[in-house]
Amino acid sequence: MKIGIIQQHNSSEVKLNRTRLLEKISHLASDGAELIVMQELHDSLYFCQEENVENFDLATQIPGDVTDIYAKAARDNKVVLVTSLFEKRAKGLYHNTAVVFEKDGSIAGKYRKMHIPDDPAYYEKFYFTPGDLGFEPINTSIGKLGVLVCWDQWYPEAARLMALRGADILIYPTAIGFESSDNESEKMRQLNAWMTVQLGHAVANGIPVVTVNRVGHEIDPSGQTRGIEFWGSSFVAGQQGEVLHCASSTDEEETIIDVNLERTERVRRWWPFLRDRRIDHYNGLNKRFLD
Repeated sequence: MKIGIIQQHNSSEVKLNRTRLLEKISHLASDGAELIVMQELHDSLYFCQEENVENFDLATQIPGDVTDIYAKAARDNKVVLVTSLFEKRAKGLYHNTAVVFEKDGSIAGKYRKMHIPDDPAYYEKFYFTPGDLGFEPINTSIGKLGVLVCWDQWYPEAARLMALRGADILIYPTAIGFESSDNESEKMRQLNAWMTVQLGHAVANGIPVVTVNRVGHEIDPSGQTRGIEFWGSSFVAGQQGEVLHCASSTDEEETIIDVNLERTERVRRWWPFLRDRRIDHYNGLNKRFLD
């Protein structure tokens, strides 16, 4: 499968961000991309750095005018497209939602972010209700996509459930970076941990992982922090955790990576982790903590 990724530095101009994304989608499709993945909340700045009720105006209904734009992009370019949108489900009810479009422009499915962080500069619980669609892969013409979103990256349970339900690949639209007051050693620990845990999902489940992150500095409108330096480093890994491509940590990037989905069968024969799972002794996983 030829997978296109778009790592972008956004501005406060939603229409400009979207126009640039549409141009890049077209470019990647003309170069042969079959699947294109974009970063988390790609239409706007990462507004969760502050708690501001006015930011709810950025949300869109699904389906709606915004999904029509991306449906047309998928249809015109004949690609499967993974988007990441701020969903207005009802008045006062919002989700962080990935929407997948089929090559004909139809909505193949959506995933609502399940794990919602609440940290300085990442005040997502203020905006997003936790997802209620479960960990269900989305069926498309190019395979079953295990789409998750950003903070879900840290949870092996989410990756495993997607794999157990037949996902061919794990996909993570992402918005993560450094708080500028962190020293260089701490920054590298965070970045390495982020990559390592996701490479572990690829290895433990024997399927590829695609992670597409934001890049560049975005100010904190509240002035409480120095803003976030999104670390880019979008990457694609194979079934044994081998890094097939890692993007720049500082610059925008759009590129295509070839991923061989057929290797999953061979790798799982060599490393039969699913066979050897002790499912009769995992009951404690459905508890918060085992006292």
